[in-house]
Amino acid sequence: MIITNNDWVLNKYKDIYNIVYINGTFKDVLIAVRDKLHIGHELLTHPLGSSVKPSETPFKSVMITDKKNNTSIDSIYMIENAIITYDKFNKDKLLSISDKVIEDLKLIDLTVLQSALNI
Repeated sequence: MIITNNDWVLNKYKDIYNIVYINGTFKDVLIAVRDKLHIGHELLTHPLGSSVKPSETPFKSVMITDKKNNTSIDSIYMIENAIITYDKFNKDKLLSISDKVIEDLKLIDLTVLQSALNI
């Protein structure tokens, strides 16, 4: 399952993977992931993976298991720390990014996800 707020990821993978599209922020994606982890899904990609900081992009895609298993304390710990880390960053510069930069950031998020899928 892929949880994302990136419409490029949605459009590319909607017919291949189970996609949960979040019409919201990077943090909204993290919270949606956290909620899924609390009911037994596990992380497959790190919620803050890549060298792009939360203060540098509004887009995030995270892969988790489709099936619920036993609750993974490691996954919950990782997502809770990701949310805390996200909250530490000043995201003011995201308020004034151009449409071209937005498209570039969507491509970066998609590329990071594709790298994880190719492993």
